[in-house]
Amino acid sequence: MKKEVLFLILNDYADWEGAFLATSLNTGVMPDSEIKYVSKTVAPTLEEVHSIGGFRTLPDYSFQNMPSDYAALVLIGGMQWKSPEAEQVAPIVREALRQGKIVGAICNAASFMCAHGFLNNVKHTGNTLAQLKLWGEANYTNEAGYVEQQAVSDKNIVTANGTGHLEFTRELQILLQADSIDRINGAYDFYKNGLVR
Repeated sequence: MKKEVLFLILNDYADWEGAFLATSLNTGVMPDSEIKYVSKTVAPTLEEVHSIGGFRTLPDYSFQNMPSDYAALVLIGGMQWKSPEAEQVAPIVREALRQGKIVGAICNAASFMCAHGFLNNVKHTGNTLAQLKLWGEANYTNEAGYVEQQAVSDKNIVTANGTGHLEFTRELQILLQADSIDRINGAYDFYKNGLVR
């Protein structure tokens, strides 16, 4: 049975930030790869969620009925990570981390993670150190753990800046063991540079 990877989205979510990861999980990293996962969306309610690009998404789950048995929680960036709805995400992330689940956060979702102290014990990245400090204020105590690169994986947390969606995809594929490292890197090279290994 395929395990679920939950993509948590809020209104004005950045539709491109999870697209490559969701596709690779649903169809395999390469065309003939084993498919181990299925992508599902989670939102505050079961009402339609709108992306920055104008896509309308009907969530599979709400915060109230989302399953507890899933492989990873992926927070997709966007413009609402300082909203009251976003505050409802903090206990979801806290519980996921308590259970040792994989958690990914990209763009403003990484800033949200910082603001709630979730990045204080891991190496991480985001939309610049200055933004993390601005969002995190006193809750952010791990400036030394900031790494200036597209995506960073440490323990079971993956963070990325808003232009690091391909690197974010690769790091989460590796943690999820979605395929072999060679095939994951081959897919990354293809999408990043048009290279075929």
